[in-house]
Amino acid sequence: MTQTKRARILLADDHALVAAGICKLLENEFDLVGAVEDGRALVAMAKRERPDVILLDISMPLLNGVEAARQLQLAVPDSRLIFVTVHSDAPYVVEAFRAGASGYVLKRSAASELVAAIHEVLNGNLYLTPLIAPSALDGILKVAENRGPLLSPRQREVLQLVAEGHSAKEIAVILRISAKTVEFHKGWIMKKLDLHSTAELTRYALEHRIANSLSA
Repeated sequence: MTQTKRARILLADDHALVAAGICKLLENEFDLVGAVEDGRALVAMAKRERPDVILLDISMPLLNGVEAARQLQLAVPDSRLIFVTVHSDAPYVVEAFRAGASGYVLKRSAASELVAAIHEVLNGNLYLTPLIAPSALDGILKVAENRGPLLSPRQREVLQLVAEGHSAKEIAVILRISAKTVEFHKGWIMKKLDLHSTAELTRYALEHRIANSLSA
């Protein structure tokens, strides 16, 4: 029986206890290729290891996480970046995504969100913790619009299920994500498509063949 290849993770955090906790959290599903304490060491190790996902903080010595992310985008463009940080203010979030982040998780919720966030970005989606204020959404949208398709695979999944009449709680169960994350995706889709109701979302999904008419 062929084993599924485990994603390779590189971690950067200057707090030893936090780093140890994250390593413990990930060890059952992923291969940790290294852990460093500053941004410059992170960039150097990323160039050597070419990890699938890089976890980094915003506040790091020698080179902060945002500047490190900009360098990583050039040095290892195939690596996905997820910020794991205490900073929840919208400007930090927007700047992280502008620097190349695919995900943003707060340290206080890492135990319940980080594994899911890694899977999301590995599947080509963006991940934003539901704990971030909605005021960050517009800025992130502007960044996301320049990255590729109008809707990510996850957003298309949510849109189809909304169009099929499922509630946020039902969608959460189907996709194995939180109801808050479902609501976040739904709000993101509405802003991105300039739609203002579930009925308009449903009409869009039908017109673009994301969902089929339930009467068909």
